[in-house]
Amino acid sequence: MAIKSKKIFKIVTGVIIFFTLPSLILFGFLFFKYNEELPTGIQGEKADALAHKMLDALNYEAFKNTSIIEWTFKKRHHYSWDKEKNTCDVYWKDYKVILNLDNLSKSTVYIHSFKNESDMAPGLIDKAITYFNNDSFWLVAPYKVFDKGVERRLVKTENNEEALLVTYTSGGSTPGDSYLWLLDDKGKPIAFKIWASILPIDGLEASWSDWTTTESGAQLPTFHKLMVLGLEIDGIKGIK
Repeated sequence: MAIKSKKIFKIVTGVIIFFTLPSLILFGFLFFKYNEELPTGIQGEKADALAHKMLDALNYEAFKNTSIIEWTFKKRHHYSWDKEKNTCDVYWKDYKVILNLDNLSKSTVYIHSFKNESDMAPGLIDKAITYFNNDSFWLVAPYKVFDKGVERRLVKTENNEEALLVTYTSGGSTPGDSYLWLLDDKGKPIAFKIWASILPIDGLEASWSDWTTTESGAQLPTFHKLMVLGLEIDGIKGIK
Protein backbone atom coordinates (compact mmCIF):
# COMPACT_ATOMS: atom_id res chain seq x y z
CA MET A 1 0.00 0.00 0.00
CA ALA A 2 2.85 2.37 0.87
CA ILE A 3 4.57 1.62 -2.44
CA LYS A 4 1.33 2.34 -4.34
CA SER A 5 0.85 5.65 -2.49
CA LYS A 6 4.44 6.62 -3.23
CA LYS A 7 3.92 5.85 -6.91
CA ILE A 8 0.74 7.97 -7.01
CA PHE A 9 2.60 10.81 -5.28
CA LYS A 10 5.37 10.66 -7.89
CA ILE A 11 2.84 10.68 -10.73
CA VAL A 12 0.93 13.66 -9.30
CA THR A 13 4.17 15.54 -8.60
CA GLY A 14 5.38 14.80 -12.11
CA VAL A 15 2.16 16.09 -13.64
CA ILE A 16 2.34 19.30 -11.57
CA ILE A 17 5.95 19.90 -12.58
CA PHE A 18 5.17 19.09 -16.22
CA PHE A 19 2.49 21.78 -16.37
CA THR A 20 4.00 24.43 -14.08
CA LEU A 21 7.71 24.33 -14.93
CA PRO A 22 7.30 25.55 -18.53
CA SER A 23 5.04 28.33 -17.28
CA LEU A 24 7.60 29.38 -14.67
CA ILE A 25 10.39 29.35 -17.25
CA LEU A 26 8.26 31.40 -19.66
CA PHE A 27 7.35 33.92 -16.96
CA GLY A 28 11.00 34.24 -15.96
CA PHE A 29 11.99 34.87 -19.57
CA LEU A 30 9.27 37.48 -20.06
CA PHE A 31 10.05 39.14 -16.73
CA PHE A 32 13.74 39.62 -17.46
CA LYS A 33 13.05 40.64 -21.06
CA TYR A 34 10.25 43.15 -20.52
CA ASN A 35 10.13 44.23 -16.87
CA GLU A 36 11.06 47.90 -16.44
CA GLU A 37 11.34 50.22 -13.49
CA LEU A 38 8.86 53.07 -13.41
CA PRO A 39 10.62 56.01 -15.10
CA THR A 40 11.11 59.32 -13.37
CA GLY A 41 9.87 62.54 -14.87
CA ILE A 42 9.26 66.19 -14.16
CA GLN A 43 5.88 67.65 -13.22
CA GLY A 44 4.86 71.13 -14.28
CA GLU A 45 4.12 73.24 -17.33
CA LYS A 46 6.06 71.15 -19.87
CA ALA A 47 4.29 67.96 -18.82
CA ASP A 48 0.90 69.69 -18.98
CA ALA A 49 1.79 71.17 -22.38
CA LEU A 50 2.52 67.70 -23.75
CA ALA A 51 -0.77 66.43 -22.31
CA HIS A 52 -2.63 69.28 -24.05
CA LYS A 53 -0.80 68.47 -27.30
CA MET A 54 -2.07 64.89 -27.06
CA LEU A 55 -5.63 66.07 -26.42
CA ASP A 56 -5.47 68.48 -29.36
CA ALA A 57 -4.25 65.68 -31.65
CA LEU A 58 -7.30 63.65 -30.63
CA ASN A 59 -9.80 66.52 -30.97
CA TYR A 60 -10.69 66.62 -27.29
CA GLU A 61 -13.44 69.17 -27.90
CA ALA A 62 -15.30 66.62 -30.05
CA PHE A 63 -14.98 64.01 -27.31
CA LYS A 64 -16.11 66.46 -24.65
CA ASN A 65 -19.19 67.31 -26.72
CA THR A 66 -20.06 63.66 -27.31
CA SER A 67 -23.20 62.87 -25.30
CA ILE A 68 -23.41 59.08 -25.70
CA ILE A 69 -20.73 56.49 -26.38
CA GLU A 70 -21.54 52.87 -27.19
CA TRP A 71 -19.10 50.00 -27.58
CA THR A 72 -18.48 46.29 -27.09
CA PHE A 73 -15.32 45.08 -25.37
CA LYS A 74 -13.85 41.73 -26.50
CA LYS A 75 -17.33 40.70 -27.72
CA ARG A 76 -18.31 40.08 -24.09
CA HIS A 77 -19.32 43.33 -22.42
CA HIS A 78 -21.63 45.86 -24.05
CA TYR A 79 -21.98 49.50 -23.02
CA SER A 80 -24.13 52.54 -23.63
CA TRP A 81 -22.60 55.44 -21.69
CA ASP A 82 -24.58 58.65 -21.30
CA LYS A 83 -21.87 61.14 -20.45
CA GLU A 84 -24.34 63.97 -19.80
CA LYS A 85 -26.41 61.99 -17.29
CA ASN A 86 -23.29 60.15 -16.04
CA THR A 87 -24.98 56.78 -16.33
CA CYS A 88 -23.99 53.65 -18.23
CA ASP A 89 -26.01 50.62 -19.29
CA VAL A 90 -23.76 47.57 -18.94
CA TYR A 91 -24.80 44.26 -20.55
CA TRP A 92 -23.16 40.84 -20.26
CA LYS A 93 -24.58 37.33 -20.41
CA ASP A 94 -28.13 37.57 -19.00
CA TYR A 95 -27.43 40.67 -16.93
CA LYS A 96 -28.05 44.36 -17.40
CA VAL A 97 -26.96 46.97 -14.91
CA ILE A 98 -27.83 50.63 -15.27
CA LEU A 99 -24.95 52.25 -13.43
CA ASN A 100 -25.50 55.58 -11.72
CA LEU A 101 -21.90 56.76 -11.81
CA ASP A 102 -22.61 59.60 -9.37
CA ASN A 103 -24.18 57.28 -6.79
CA LEU A 104 -23.70 53.54 -7.35
CA SER A 105 -26.30 52.72 -4.71
CA LYS A 106 -28.94 54.12 -7.08
CA SER A 107 -27.95 51.71 -9.85
CA THR A 108 -30.53 49.25 -11.17
CA VAL A 109 -30.04 45.53 -11.88
CA TYR A 110 -31.91 43.34 -14.36
CA ILE A 111 -31.62 39.58 -14.84
CA HIS A 112 -33.31 38.12 -17.93
CA SER A 113 -34.90 41.58 -18.44
CA PHE A 114 -36.55 41.47 -14.99
CA LYS A 115 -35.63 43.98 -12.33
CA ASN A 116 -33.75 42.33 -9.48
CA GLU A 117 -33.42 43.70 -5.96
CA SER A 118 -32.28 40.50 -4.28
CA ASP A 119 -29.00 39.88 -2.45
CA MET A 120 -27.41 39.32 -5.86
CA ALA A 121 -27.89 42.93 -6.93
CA PRO A 122 -24.99 44.59 -5.01
CA GLY A 123 -22.54 42.00 -6.31
CA LEU A 124 -23.68 42.55 -9.89
CA ILE A 125 -23.35 46.32 -9.46
CA ASP A 126 -19.79 45.81 -8.18
CA LYS A 127 -19.01 43.60 -11.16
CA ALA A 128 -20.53 46.09 -13.61
CA ILE A 129 -18.50 49.03 -12.27
CA THR A 130 -15.32 46.92 -12.38
CA TYR A 131 -16.06 46.05 -16.01
CA PHE A 132 -16.84 49.68 -16.81
CA ASN A 133 -13.69 51.05 -15.16
CA ASN A 134 -11.46 48.61 -17.05
CA ASP A 135 -13.18 48.53 -20.43
CA SER A 136 -13.85 52.27 -20.67
CA PHE A 137 -10.21 52.97 -19.82
CA TRP A 138 -9.10 50.99 -22.88
CA LEU A 139 -11.47 53.19 -24.88
CA VAL A 140 -10.99 56.72 -23.51
CA ALA A 141 -7.78 56.69 -21.44
CA PRO A 142 -6.08 59.52 -23.39
CA TYR A 143 -8.94 61.85 -22.54
CA LYS A 144 -8.52 61.25 -18.79
CA VAL A 145 -5.10 62.85 -18.32
CA PHE A 146 -6.54 65.89 -16.52
CA ASP A 147 -9.00 63.97 -14.33
CA LYS A 148 -9.02 64.69 -10.61
CA GLY A 149 -6.18 62.92 -8.82
CA VAL A 150 -4.03 62.52 -11.94
CA GLU A 151 -0.34 63.42 -11.94
CA ARG A 152 1.50 64.19 -15.19
CA ARG A 153 5.25 64.04 -15.74
CA LEU A 154 7.45 64.71 -18.74
CA VAL A 155 9.80 61.81 -19.43
CA LYS A 156 12.71 61.56 -21.84
CA THR A 157 12.90 58.13 -23.50
CA GLU A 158 16.07 56.28 -24.48
CA ASN A 159 15.69 57.82 -27.94
CA ASN A 160 15.58 61.29 -26.33
CA GLU A 161 11.93 61.68 -27.29
CA GLU A 162 9.30 63.20 -25.04
CA ALA A 163 6.76 60.88 -23.44
CA LEU A 164 3.97 61.56 -20.96
CA LEU A 165 3.89 59.65 -17.68
CA VAL A 166 0.42 59.65 -16.13
CA THR A 167 -0.24 58.37 -12.60
CA TYR A 168 -3.75 57.89 -11.19
CA THR A 169 -3.50 58.56 -7.48
CA SER A 170 -7.24 58.04 -6.89
CA GLY A 171 -10.40 56.83 -8.57
CA GLY A 172 -11.07 53.78 -10.72
CA SER A 173 -10.64 50.21 -9.51
CA THR A 174 -6.85 50.26 -9.12
CA PRO A 175 -5.58 53.67 -7.96
CA GLY A 176 -1.81 54.08 -8.07
CA ASP A 177 -1.36 52.72 -11.60
CA SER A 178 0.91 54.56 -14.04
CA TYR A 179 1.01 54.72 -17.83
CA LEU A 180 3.73 56.12 -20.09
CA TRP A 181 2.20 57.53 -23.28
CA LEU A 182 4.35 57.23 -26.40
CA LEU A 183 3.33 59.81 -29.00
CA ASP A 184 3.96 60.56 -32.66
CA ASP A 185 5.25 63.92 -33.91
CA LYS A 186 1.76 65.45 -33.74
CA GLY A 187 1.17 64.22 -30.20
CA LYS A 188 -1.19 61.38 -31.09
CA PRO A 189 -0.78 58.23 -28.99
CA ILE A 190 0.79 55.22 -30.65
CA ALA A 191 1.24 53.10 -27.50
CA PHE A 192 1.57 53.20 -23.76
CA LYS A 193 3.61 51.25 -21.23
CA ILE A 194 1.81 49.98 -18.16
CA TRP A 195 2.73 49.86 -14.47
CA ALA A 196 -0.43 48.37 -12.96
CA SER A 197 -1.09 46.32 -9.85
CA ILE A 198 -3.00 43.66 -11.80
CA LEU A 199 -0.03 42.90 -14.08
CA PRO A 200 2.91 40.81 -12.81
CA ILE A 201 5.36 42.49 -15.20
CA ASP A 202 5.98 46.25 -15.12
CA GLY A 203 6.36 48.31 -18.27
CA LEU A 204 4.47 46.09 -20.71
CA GLU A 205 3.57 47.97 -23.90
CA ALA A 206 0.13 48.09 -25.50
CA SER A 207 -0.60 49.63 -28.88
CA TRP A 208 -2.90 52.62 -29.44
CA SER A 209 -2.84 52.73 -33.24
CA ASP A 210 -6.13 51.41 -34.61
CA TRP A 211 -8.31 54.52 -34.41
CA THR A 212 -11.78 55.30 -35.69
CA THR A 213 -13.54 58.67 -35.83
CA THR A 214 -17.12 58.59 -34.58
CA GLU A 215 -20.10 60.55 -35.86
CA SER A 216 -19.46 63.11 -33.11
CA GLY A 217 -15.83 63.56 -34.19
CA ALA A 218 -14.32 61.76 -31.19
CA GLN A 219 -11.36 59.52 -31.99
CA LEU A 220 -11.50 56.13 -30.29
CA PRO A 221 -9.44 52.91 -30.61
CA THR A 222 -10.79 49.71 -32.13
CA PHE A 223 -7.97 47.36 -31.14
CA HIS A 224 -4.99 47.06 -28.79
CA LYS A 225 -2.10 44.64 -29.01
CA LEU A 226 -0.56 43.65 -25.68
CA MET A 227 2.29 41.20 -26.36
CA VAL A 228 0.52 38.27 -28.07
CA LEU A 229 -2.92 39.30 -26.80
CA GLY A 230 -5.45 41.29 -28.80
CA LEU A 231 -8.08 43.50 -27.15
CA GLU A 232 -10.88 44.10 -29.65
CA ILE A 233 -13.33 46.97 -29.29
CA ASP A 234 -16.18 47.07 -31.80
CA GLY A 235 -19.66 48.53 -32.23
CA ILE A 236 -18.23 51.95 -31.39
CA LYS A 237 -20.63 54.88 -31.69
CA GLY A 238 -20.21 58.46 -30.56
CA ILE A 239 -23.36 60.59 -30.64
CA LYS A 240 -23.56 64.32 -29.97
